[in-house]
Amino acid sequence: MCGRYTITTKYAELIQRWSFPSDRPDLQKLIPSYNIAPSQRVIAAWSGTESKALTGMRWGFLPPWAKDASVGYKMINARAETIAEKPTFRNAFKEHRCLIIADGFYEWRRAGKEKQPVRIVLKSRELFAFAGLWSAWTEPESEKEIVTCAIVTCAANSLLKQVHDRMPVILSRDEEDAWLDKTLKEPSELLSMLRSYPDDEMDFYAVSNRVNTATVNELSLVDPV
Repeated sequence: MCGRYTITTKYAELIQRWSFPSDRPDLQKLIPSYNIAPSQRVIAAWSGTESKALTGMRWGFLPPWAKDASVGYKMINARAETIAEKPTFRNAFKEHRCLIIADGFYEWRRAGKEKQPVRIVLKSRELFAFAGLWSAWTEPESEKEIVTCAIVTCAANSLLKQVHDRMPVILSRDEEDAWLDKTLKEPSELLSMLRSYPDDEMDFYAVSNRVNTATVNELSLVDPV
């Protein structure tokens, strides 16, 4: 699964990586961030009403039929094996896909009776994109529309099986545009992208237990211990 992640880069580097317009001061406030947690606003790329663009989304998927926002806490991840059929996600899988921008994520490795948090990164330390799904949900009382998202997960690769049996789907650069392509609706083509990232291109290291507290968001969290 994926329950916490990071963007430690500068906003300008993110814009350069994906060649998106830079006039989004609201998104600039979101990075860097060293302990992104469910229910927080995150940076994603989507094919919205305009061409491909960056936007902010709330992490925690709320399908249109959700009665209240608490549902989102249970839907931060979508399993690749079931998203084509599961009622909660199948429409978003066909119509509402997004890239959720990151440069690392956290998982907890069991060490005896304790769990040691580790940060998982690409060996290159580059930015990357999780495969994501989004949904526009209307809050019943205020009638305010909120765009929410979930990170797609798959079976862990051989490296990360040392830590957890699941991992977020990290798309290759060649797959990012295809994942956002609204004309691509064939399930087999989409599902073929949802696989574990090559283990020889990834690394992980132990970090401070302070990452366990979602309200702690400091640069020191990404330092090795």
